Amino acid sequence: MHDIQLDRIDLEILDYLQKNSRMTNADLARELGMAPSGILERVRKLEQKGALVQYTARVNPEAVNQNLLAFIFIKVADGLGCDEADKLLSEIEAIQEVHHITGEDCYLVKIRVSSSGELMQFMKTSLRNIPNIVSTRTTIVLETVKENQHIVIKRDTENDES
Repeated sequence: MHDIQLDRIDLEILDYLQKNSRMTNADLARELGMAPSGILERVRKLEQKGALVQYTARVNPEAVNQNLLAFIFIKVADGLGCDEADKLLSEIEAIQEVHHITGEDCYLVKIRVSSSGELMQFMKTSLRNIPNIVSTRTTIVLETVKENQHIVIKRDTENDES
């Protein structure tokens, strides 16, 4: 994945689609001054290279009663790289993100649930089923000031192939 070569136009396509994944090839072509067929081919190549991995809709958590956001720091006995814990945490539907982290803990997970009661139930059931968890620390978010999945795309003109 680290060897994906992208030129300036590829980066611009990614940037536009990241802002609006419903943007049509015709609209992309118009924005970039290219033929729609050329844009379609580039988008397909970006998908094949693994640079463009998914088109999604962003749902307001409150609209589906997922009002509580929490981050859970997890320490496991096996330490970083415990394949069993990785797999089991990744399979839990309520967990949105699983990150290996440095420091005292091994994982940081992000979870959305409807209430503190549901969070407590999750801790008692789902996490209890994962062997080797030594400890957890949970931080409940009171207010989200900023949240997005947008990756800042830097256009490196030195490697520009277009």
